[in-house]
Amino acid sequence: MLAALSPAARSQPSIHGGAGSTSGTESGNFESGNFEVAQHGHAVGTASFHFTATKEGYDSTSVVKVAMQGLDYALSKTEQLSSANQLEHVQLSAIVNGEAVNVVAVPDAAQFLLNISASGKSSTTRLAAHPGAVFLADFDPGALETLLALAVSKNNRDLWVILPKNAGTIEPVQLATYADQQGTLNGKPIAVHHLVATIAGTNTDLFSGPENQLLQAELPEEGFALVRKGFVLIPPAKPVAPLNGLEAPARGM
Repeated sequence: MLAALSPAARSQPSIHGGAGSTSGTESGNFESGNFEVAQHGHAVGTASFHFTATKEGYDSTSVVKVAMQGLDYALSKTEQLSSANQLEHVQLSAIVNGEAVNVVAVPDAAQFLLNISASGKSSTTRLAAHPGAVFLADFDPGALETLLALAVSKNNRDLWVILPKNAGTIEPVQLATYADQQGTLNGKPIAVHHLVATIAGTNTDLFSGPENQLLQAELPEEGFALVRKGFVLIPPAKPVAPLNGLEAPARGM
C-alpha cells in the first residue's frame, strides 16, 4: 500500500500562516494542518503535517494513521527542505498490515539516493535528481502541501514526485487548473482553488485555499480523500470542466 503519494507562503523565504494553518512568532514560524482520512465519506483515519522554518529552510513532519478492514496503516515521516522547498533529507517509517517499512532518501551528486527496507528485504535505487521533486507517500498531506508550494514558485511546471513503492521511482506531475469553487472553513466562507495532478497515469484532485493551503485531496485510491478538519467543499467534489475547455480527465482508480 505504501506508494509515493505548500502553500504560496512557503514559496517565499519565511512562513506566514494562512486560513486553517497556525503560525508562531517570527523566530519560530510554523505551519500545520490536521486532516481526516475518509473512504466514501466515512472516517477511517487521521493525518497531519507540521512545517517549521529554520535558518536553512524548513523541517517538516507528517503523521498518518488508518485503521479499516483490510488496511492497518501507520506512517511517520520527517524531512529537511531548502528555502526553495527542495528535498535535502527524508526519513520515513511505516507499518502496513503488520509489516515494517523504512525509507531514507537523500540527494547524492546529480542523483537522488533511495534506500528502502520492507518485508525483510532492502534495496538501493538511484533516481534522476529534479529540483521540483516531492517525496510522496500514501495519505501524506504534508507532501501535497509542498507540491502546492512548488507549483506556485515553478508556475505549475517541471514538478516531480518520488514514489517509495517497490524499489522507488520518480514520476513527472502534470497540473491542470479548474474553475474555482466555494466552501466553508470552521463555518466561514472560503474561496477554493481546484487543481488536478496527474501522476503515473492517475489523477488526484487538489482543493486549496486563497493562500494555496491544502484543504482537500481526492486521492487515486478508490473512494479515499483527505479533508482538512473544519473544511466543507460546496458542492461536494465531482468532475467539472477545466478552464482550458478540455474534457475533464477520467479519475484514476
